Amino acid sequence: MRRTKPSISTASAKTKSFAVDAAALMAELKCSDVIVVDLAERSEICDFMIIGSGTSQRQMRSVGEAIAKLGKERGSPAWRSDADSGTSWIVFDFVDVVVHLFEPGQRAFYDLEGLWSDAPRIPWRPASPAGKR
Repeated sequence: MRRTKPSISTASAKTKSFAVDAAALMAELKCSDVIVVDLAERSEICDFMIIGSGTSQRQMRSVGEAIAKLGKERGSPAWRSDADSGTSWIVFDFVDVVVHLFEPGQRAFYDLEGLWSDAPRIPWRPASPAGKR
């Protein structure tokens, strides 16, 4: 099965919306340090990459299932997913969006944010209400 990715010019608001909503879901499910990296102008692999840290193998598997369900509900089921043998790194490939869920030590070791340090970050958190922090 060959993977195809649309050209950069076709990166849509729908794709960005999915990336932002997936990041918010990860945070809601207690992932930490969730970021969305805009790779549309930098990579032929995907338009957005989401990186987050999980707290345990069980929690990471649950988050992965929720992200896969969100993609399916949005009409973009995961093209592929994989996890290392210790479930310390789980990746979901939605073609235009790739989600990496790491155990904190693995995340530091692979340092994907450092690899893509020149790529812009997409704000995904809702603005906090006035007076709340």
